[in-house]
Amino acid sequence: MFAQTSAEEALTKLKQGNERFVQGKSIRPHQDLNRIKEVAAAQSPFATIVGCSDSRVPNEIIFDQGVGDLFIVRTAGQVSTYASWGSIEFAEELLGTKLIVVLGHTQCGAVNAAVKLPEVPGHIVTLINAIKPAVEKAREQHPADLLDAAIRENIRLQVEQLKSLEPTLAKRVREGSVKILGALYHLDTGKVEFLNQ
Repeated sequence: MFAQTSAEEALTKLKQGNERFVQGKSIRPHQDLNRIKEVAAAQSPFATIVGCSDSRVPNEIIFDQGVGDLFIVRTAGQVSTYASWGSIEFAEELLGTKLIVVLGHTQCGAVNAAVKLPEVPGHIVTLINAIKPAVEKAREQHPADLLDAAIRENIRLQVEQLKSLEPTLAKRVREGSVKILGALYHLDTGKVEFLNQ
C-alpha cells in the first residue's frame, strides 16, 4: 500500500517541512478525509520522532506533515525507557521507519529541573535522574551556558543510548539500515537544528 522511505529521503522530508513551517508556507499535507480513509487500514510512517511532551513542540506541525506521516514517542525531556524503546522498535521493525530523530528543544523544563535539582513530587524524579548524566557532562564542559549545553548533551546521550540498544536497534545501526540522529527545536524561531553526532 505504501512505499518504504529511506532514511535520507525521510530526513529531506523533515527538513523541507520544517523550512516551510518556519517561512510560514506550510502546505499541511495528508490532513483531509481522504488521507484518514487511506491510513485507516494500515500505517506506514516515514520517520520516528522521539520527542519531548512539551505542548509548544507539536511534531506534525513543525515538520509540516499529516496523518500517518510520523510515528511519535513523547515523554518529558524525551527520556526513553522500556515502553518507549518497545514503541521505537515497533515502528522500525513492524512499520518500516528507517529514520529515528531524537528531538529536544530550547528552554526544556525537564532539563532545567535536572540542572537546578529542585524538590520534585512523585515520579518526576525518574525524569530528573535520567537527565542528570547529561547535566553533569555539560557542567564539566560548558558551565557558562549550562542549560543549553545540558539540553544538547541530553539529546546526544539519548541518541547514543538508542544506537547501542540491543538487540534490535544496535543491529540495524551496524547494518546501516537505520539512521538515528539528534535535533534541537528552537522555541523562539520554529527552526529545527539537526545536530552533528
